Amino acid sequence: MSQEIYSSQSKTSTKPFKSGFVSILGRPNVGKSTLMNHLIGMKIAAVSKRAQTTRKRIQTVYTDDRGQIVFLDTPGINRAETKLGEYMLDAATDTLKTCDLIMWIVEPTTFIGAGERHIIELIGKAVEKEDIPVLLVINKTDTLFDEKEDADEDADSQLVKIMDTYKSTFGEITGHVFTDIITVSATEGQGLDVLMDCIYRLLPEGPMYFDEDQITDETEREIAAEFIREKCLRNLDKEIPHGIAVVIDKMRTRPDGSIVDIEATIICEKESHKGIIIGKNGSKLKRIGTEARRSIEEMLETKVNLKLWVKVRPDWRNKTSYMSEYGYKK
Repeated sequence: MSQEIYSSQSKTSTKPFKSGFVSILGRPNVGKSTLMNHLIGMKIAAVSKRAQTTRKRIQTVYTDDRGQIVFLDTPGINRAETKLGEYMLDAATDTLKTCDLIMWIVEPTTFIGAGERHIIELIGKAVEKEDIPVLLVINKTDTLFDEKEDADEDADSQLVKIMDTYKSTFGEITGHVFTDIITVSATEGQGLDVLMDCIYRLLPEGPMYFDEDQITDETEREIAAEFIREKCLRNLDKEIPHGIAVVIDKMRTRPDGSIVDIEATIICEKESHKGIIIGKNGSKLKRIGTEARRSIEEMLETKVNLKLWVKVRPDWRNKTSYMSEYGYKK
């Protein structure tokens, strides 16, 4: 896997090479993973409308002639109700200890609830220890616009109110100010070039941490597992997706290189959930497998033979041994 490189750093270039680690923070479902996937130009992180889609820190790398950005996509910050929830919260907050830039993603609303205030407090503590720039990114701005007369003017004035609300609340709680505020729509691809320019402007001069063709530290097995879990999230109702994990049992390329054979197990917490995941005559599991196979084939750029099984592991989200086995290690 490699991303398109516009140009490599010239030995005779006088432009400074910028590099650094960018922590992507936010509440669940604000579009963190969608935004990161669009910025690097490749789908790495699973995306769905459900909370807990991202469960662990996912590192991706973007390199061009300006420098190298290492994005740290994190789980949505929420109250922890299980050991898995504690793991997810730690995964998000730990990035604040080592990053060069905090990128806080929010939705376009003037309502700032307890969850957002908690994030502000976490950012405030990080900024107090280190002089880290904080970039507020207001995502999903396309939702403010419609086809009504003067809609653009109304949306613009609403954005100003949103910015003012976040600026005043952030200042009241932390005593600091945002280094910059950018408005984007990740799904529509709006404002992303401006966002990238801003990130490079705020990052320090530094080395190339990774090879210029590397885009993630996730293995193909890990990404395949995330794609399968993503399709479970999209095809299953209510609380079932939150109790699901996916393990790749086997992933091998056939000797002639024509097909990659993958065997994977979907873990759930209840026997009743197992039946729902499989569906009548296996219909639900077949749909999940078909959709996941297509995503994995697009990533690997080859044909995939995917076989899925379902196993029950009661209350695995509160058992560290199972969590470690399923890839959620401290």
